[in-house]
Amino acid sequence: MSFEEHPAERREVTVRRAPKYVPFLIVGALVGVVAAAIVAYALPGDATFDPGSVFGFFMVMFAAGGALLGAALALVLDRRSVKRQERAVVEAVSDSEPDTDPLA
Repeated sequence: MSFEEHPAERREVTVRRAPKYVPFLIVGALVGVVAAAIVAYALPGDATFDPGSVFGFFMVMFAAGGALLGAALALVLDRRSVKRQERAVVEAVSDSEPDTDPLA
């Protein structure tokens, strides 16, 4: 088997650490649910309203607000990562031995 060596291909790439948005949305919504539980069960309220229904009402509002705040934080961190991006030069390196695995 002969192995031909090709010249290495060089590319300039941009490297940055961007946040994942879904975890920020989930954590924001969970913080909103915890805040709704504190408001509904820890604070004194009107006796005419059931604490469970108060919690459900505030859970919807606070979870949506927390998800929005989490998304806003992710956007701010994303913009910050764009400013901190770096340029790097990468070089493609071919395999020294060809693959012999029939399953690959």
